[in-house]
Amino acid sequence: MAEKVVDLLCIGAGGAAYPAAFRLARAGRKVLMVDPKGVMSGNCLYEGCVPSKAVREMASLAGATRRFSTQLGRAELSAPDYAAIVQHKDQVQARRYAQHAQELAAQPGIELRKGVARILDPHTVQIDDDQGSEKIRCHHLLIASGSDVFVPPLPGAEHCLTSHDLYKPDPALRALPKRLIVVGGGYIGLETASFFAELGSQVILLQKGGQILNGMDPGMVALLQPLLPAGMRILTDVDVQRIEAQGALRRVLWQRAGQEESGEAEAVLLAVGRSPVIPEGCEAIGIEFDRHGVQVGPSLQTRYPHIYAAGDVNGRVPLFHAAVRQSLAAAHNILGGNQPLDYADFHNVPTTIFTLPAAAYIGMTPAKAAGRELAVGRYDFAEDSRAQILERLEGEIRLFFEPSSLRLLGGWIVGIDAGALIGQIGTALSLGATAYDLARFADQHPMSAEGIGKAARSLF
Repeated sequence: MAEKVVDLLCIGAGGAAYPAAFRLARAGRKVLMVDPKGVMSGNCLYEGCVPSKAVREMASLAGATRRFSTQLGRAELSAPDYAAIVQHKDQVQARRYAQHAQELAAQPGIELRKGVARILDPHTVQIDDDQGSEKIRCHHLLIASGSDVFVPPLPGAEHCLTSHDLYKPDPALRALPKRLIVVGGGYIGLETASFFAELGSQVILLQKGGQILNGMDPGMVALLQPLLPAGMRILTDVDVQRIEAQGALRRVLWQRAGQEESGEAEAVLLAVGRSPVIPEGCEAIGIEFDRHGVQVGPSLQTRYPHIYAAGDVNGRVPLFHAAVRQSLAAAHNILGGNQPLDYADFHNVPTTIFTLPAAAYIGMTPAKAAGRELAVGRYDFAEDSRAQILERLEGEIRLFFEPSSLRLLGGWIVGIDAGALIGQIGTALSLGATAYDLARFADQHPMSAEGIGKAARSLF
């Protein structure tokens, strides 16, 4: 049997793969995507941003309802129905999987196979599935295998849940735990802790270092932390020793400030990061990678001009929307004959921590400025009409400008609508807007976005 040949083989079928696959298929190229799940869409839909935000929005609604009822002097509401929230999450996932299947079926030139890909040489990939093995020749290869939950070698880790267990379709946890202990203060752990605290769980979050959201601007984190739900207790500089199963309960033992401490809960979440999924064969053909991922530059090319790596697997910006942009950049460079015609910007990508409330940032913030002077525009949500309508007065918009030209360099939002507003700031940043441009734009009233212009006008 003749060896099958494709123009592009994608290892993975998520946000780092299918935008390139569709772009090349529309250009008349033959594309094959290989993914262990056998469905289009990666971890974002399976266990990440989509299902977790479905839970978040229900938790936010429950919290808002509780606050308004308290203000109106109404009787205390019953506890939220977490099983119904999980059902909603599952329905959202099912709807989006069906949508992706329709999109795939409507596009000629793309095949999706369920299986595991192994790189044999720079132009040959072996696919192993339930039917056996097949070798595929490819003119171009896009490594888009994503990342997976990192489980540390911690005694008793098998007694814990991960984000996979919480957010996958038909998840392991379907009842609201009275108590939850979260190990890890990154964005996944902190987001989940805030959801469950808003729903009524008593939450302890254990962070190994001295700051939650390690690596993010300390000023932004300091604004966010006191605004998190009251049911959260955050402990920093914690060294977790082990987890023990005690019937239906879990006991976590840790050391802090030289003292041994412990806590019990119905559930423990391990949220200490994710690791890139490096396809077998990368090392054999000399593709460079480390614990962060496959090493690529802005053109997304590896040492082989025809082999690309996009999304979480390269570790540059492990976010779905960044993966989509990288995938398209790779596609454009493939169509350009593997010449670097398009480049991914790893530095100006909007990032939102979807806690309750949320925080978001983009571009340069004071911690990244390294002593560079910044002109700062600020707007407090306490004076915002929409924030007052929603009774969420906490937080702010802060914009950072180059002092001489007042060109926008970055910004953050802590509080309402952070995830939506950061995209508007990011668009202005990408277009080289100045404080004058932002100040002149008449944004809608009564919407929180008008605070962007007001933050800019605070400089004049």
